[in-house]
Amino acid sequence: MTTPDNASDASAAHTGVAAQDWAKASVDPQYRAAVVDLIGALAYGELAAFERLAEDAKLAPTLADKAELAKMASAEFHHFEQLRDRLTEIGAEPTQAMEPFVAALDGFHKQTAPSDWLEGLVKAYVGDSIASDFYREVAARLDSDTRGLVLAVLDDTGHASFAVEKVRAAIDADPRVGGRLALWARRLMGEALSQSQRVVADRDALSTMLVGGVADGFDLAEVGRMFSRITEAHTKRMAALGLAA
Repeated sequence: MTTPDNASDASAAHTGVAAQDWAKASVDPQYRAAVVDLIGALAYGELAAFERLAEDAKLAPTLADKAELAKMASAEFHHFEQLRDRLTEIGAEPTQAMEPFVAALDGFHKQTAPSDWLEGLVKAYVGDSIASDFYREVAARLDSDTRGLVLAVLDDTGHASFAVEKVRAAIDADPRVGGRLALWARRLMGEALSQSQRVVADRDALSTMLVGGVADGFDLAEVGRMFSRITEAHTKRMAALGLAA
């Protein structure tokens, strides 16, 4: 997962549930259910990221690139283990917590399977960062223990600078590559937003939390602003890659 440009948590004033720890906040069963959903979704996302990076390593043009992706895959698996262990700690069964999100996430990855090495790098950089932005936005409104865990597993594994370096070098070598990758990144953006909206809509506890029914959620206007911030961060990342948004 890459570190976003809009780190919501840094500027948020923690009040209400966000000022509480897990022991206090989890007294509300609906809040607890929302957090289990959130960690379950994030855990499966990290497991899928590990799997995908391991697959992408097979497309790497050099041994050094292969080793770099293998190191990133290892970091993603460590993040998965942290989330899995946390689910166990709070009395949730990890597999059951992840299961509701398998179809949507697998569907996203099937719809956006990269055709080559460069598309794989763009997908990891752009696609994972959109998800990371979303989770950071939500994390700012969670209890302190859950927030700390979520932010920790969203730490950059090194993929951001690696992807930027490799993609920019490829565009410099052949400017025609830029147009193809820009179209690919736009498709990723649309698929990622659609997938995240479907996941939230299917889970009552999550959707209620997001629109203010549980914890210090967003009102509907803030949901719109949140997606605007995510889109703005995406535009910045595209520029970093040397691509037009």
